[in-house]
This record gives sequence, structure tokens and C-alpha cells, in this order.
Amino acid sequence: MENVVVLIVGAGPAGLATAACLTQFSIPYVIVEREDCGASLWRNRAYDRLKLHLAKEFCELPYMSYPEDAPTYIPKALFVKYLDEYMERFEIQPKYLTSVELSKYDNDNNCWYIVARDMAEFTTTKIIAKFLVVASGENSANNIPVIPELDTFLGEALHSSRYKSGKSFFGKSVLVIGSGNSGMEIAYDLATHGANTSIVIRSPIHVMTKEVIRLGMTLSHHLPLNLVDNLLVMATKFIFGDLSRHGIIMPKMGPMILKSKTGRSTVIDVGTVGLIKRGIIQVQGNISNIMGKKVKFQCGDEISFDSIVFATGYKSTSNAWLKNDGSMLNENGLPIKEYPNHWKGENRLYCAGLARRGLAGIATDAKNIANDINSTMGSISSEISFCM
Repeated sequence: MENVVVLIVGAGPAGLATAACLTQFSIPYVIVEREDCGASLWRNRAYDRLKLHLAKEFCELPYMSYPEDAPTYIPKALFVKYLDEYMERFEIQPKYLTSVELSKYDNDNNCWYIVARDMAEFTTTKIIAKFLVVASGENSANNIPVIPELDTFLGEALHSSRYKSGKSFFGKSVLVIGSGNSGMEIAYDLATHGANTSIVIRSPIHVMTKEVIRLGMTLSHHLPLNLVDNLLVMATKFIFGDLSRHGIIMPKMGPMILKSKTGRSTVIDVGTVGLIKRGIIQVQGNISNIMGKKVKFQCGDEISFDSIVFATGYKSTSNAWLKNDGSMLNENGLPIKEYPNHWKGENRLYCAGLARRGLAGIATDAKNIANDINSTMGSISSEISFCM
């Protein structure tokens, strides 16, 4: 039986940021991670050309800036290096290959009881914690939508977490399903590497340039969001024109308000829109079913594809191990309370990085959690001494 004050589950950016913030108050913690490294999503499951979609000033973790000579939009390799240096600076030492199997709150002893599995030694550890932080991320497991007859597809089907580069798809016909930032960028990467590329765009999306969204992020600190949205939409229409002719419909709600209310992000264009307008990337609608290598769309078209890339995101797996959480998380493993009150549950339970607010949201969550735990420490010091 291992006794800890704070247990952090997950060593991605959210877990690391929370650990760093706890360190500022000299609050002891243990951080566990089921993979064999920190930030495994960025290190092992991100495509080669990935860069942070927002400017670096919106993507810093607490108490550590990027180097002065870092580019405005941080590439994947540099971000991983930043996280490694972050762990070194704050002496964060996660327990890797440690998977939390079960956690329950004991009302009699005011403690969280956690069962964790050492995946290397094939042993089980029981942990008692006074505070529990869920930082296992929104992106714990691949999300593949249900498509009739998908299992009959005769080509290669892969999730974007396995996609690295378009080099190996030269001359092939590839369908990208998903029109978020990953889907649009993967489609661009495929097309520029010589693949015959199509992308499924199933719902309205905002598409903007990096410069426009950076302006919007800056103005949102000084102006009402509806005014900022009006300016961004006007700028977007001026830059791209009417994209509805090309199968890209703009949501009725403005980009900043949409992000605030739903967590849905604006797509940052990397050149995909230009290729769509030139007919190099084909936009498709909803899929009806799949037959062999043929994909039938609801409009009636049937097109043969060699490969399908699912850029359909991820899902949280927190609900698989987190029990009697006082309804902090919904059935999808995301906070029930609306932002910005989402991060705190009952019984000293917290979540970091689950509000779909990116790295800036992670930094805010981590600071809120550390401040709240620090303010609570004095009143429960006797409990901690007894528990330990």
C-alpha cells in the first residue's frame, strides 16, 4: 500500500503542468503514466508536419516560456523538446508503464483508493491519495465512427494516430474522414505528396488563417466576443471568398463564441482551402456504406479508394477506471460543469486538460487545481498525517 498526498493520472501536458504548479507550493505528489514516456500523443502519435496551431504565446505551460528564438508556430519536435526540458526543470519524474485500473472514494476515511498495474513487472499496487487529479487527457483512445460495412473495406484503413507522412501514399486514392485541423492538414499533406485526395466534411466549420485567429485570440482579451467574431468572419470572407460553393459551410455561431460554448476549434488553414478550390482535393459528404474498395456517399456517388484515414479524433477513457466521482465527468469522460468551473469535482477530485481549451486551458486548470489544493492543505493536515 502506497500513501500519497496528490495522485496525478497522466503525464501529458496537463499532468506535467499540474505537477509544476504543485511544486510551487512544495506539495508532494506522485504522477503515473500508462505509456513508457511523457506526452506520448505528441511523441508517438502525431504526424510529421504537425505544428501547434496557435501562436506560441497561447501555448506555454506555467512558469516556463519558449526560447526567445523559437518560431511563432512551434513544430512537433520542438514542442516535445520543450516538454522534456519542462520535466527536467521542475524535476518531474513520472512512474511510467503504470496503468490505473480502478479508483474509488472512501467516505469513511476521506481518501481515494486506487488500484494501479505495473505493466512492466505485471504486479498490482494499491495507492491511497487525499487528492486525485484526472489528467489522462481528452485523447486517451482512438475514436472511429460507425460506418456500415467498414469491416469489408479491402484497402488500408488507419486512424490519424498512425499517420506520419503522405510519402507512402503517392499515386494512391485516399479518403480522409474528418475535417478538423488534423483532417485538413493530413489531406494537404497527402495531396502535396501526390495522392489523389478526397476529404469528408460532414458539418459546418470555420476555416481561418493563422494570422486571423492570432488576431482574434489577442482581441478577445479586450473586446466582446461577438464583436471579435464579426471582425474575424469579415476577414475570412475577404481572404477565402464564398467557400460554400466548395462544400465548406460556415457555422451560424461565430468562431470565438463557438469555441467558448462548445470547445469546437477553428480550422487553421495550411493551404488545404487553396487545393480544394483548385479541385486538387475533392470534398465529399456523408458516407452511406462501403463495399470492397468502393465508398458510397449519401449523394449517390460511388468512388473507389485505396486507403481511408480517420481523422476523427479521440475520446477520454477516464470513466473506465474512475468510480463514484460525484458526477464530475459525463458518459464521454468530459466535464459536466461548463467552463470555467469544470476543473473541480467533489471529494478533492480534479480534472486538468479536459475542457477542450488547448494548452492555454491546461495552464489555467493546473494553476486553479494547485491553488485549491494549497488552500485546502491546512484544514486537512491532521487527516494527511493520519493517512500517511
